[in-house]
Amino acid sequence: MAHIHLTTFIKAPSKRVFDLSRSISMHKKSMAHTNETAIAGTTHGLINKGETVTWQAKHFFKIRQFTVAITQMETPLMFEDEMTRGDFKSFIHQHHFKQVDNGTIMIDIVDFESPYGKLGKAVTTLFLKRYMEKLLGKRNQLMKEYAESEKWKAILN
Repeated sequence: MAHIHLTTFIKAPSKRVFDLSRSISMHKKSMAHTNETAIAGTTHGLINKGETVTWQAKHFFKIRQFTVAITQMETPLMFEDEMTRGDFKSFIHQHHFKQVDNGTIMIDIVDFESPYGKLGKAVTTLFLKRYMEKLLGKRNQLMKEYAESEKWKAILN
């Protein structure tokens, strides 16, 4: 199983960062380079506990679909999404938000396992983990840009 732990400091209130992280529109903007779009479940607004979203995007030269369910949520401290259908054997993404004096510390913890046994483990080690870290890092930088400027208002209002 692969493990990713990313920490991003954002000069904005934790509630704003929490809501941007749950925003279908923000996610689509952060993944525009993959043409990611919500095709089923919660397809707009803010996703909540018990809801699902199915994403469709192009990764590794192929159109893929990935369905996640929000399995835990403690507003505005954390939420967790878990893959219910997709290419991974398992995929769990925890989103944590800690308010500090001058902003929010956002922590992403992702644990995933590729299918295909030893071949899947090799692909994860050689390539997939770095790809996922880069994808999440890009997402987090765009969220930081939106949360720290007035751009967030176009997403959350």
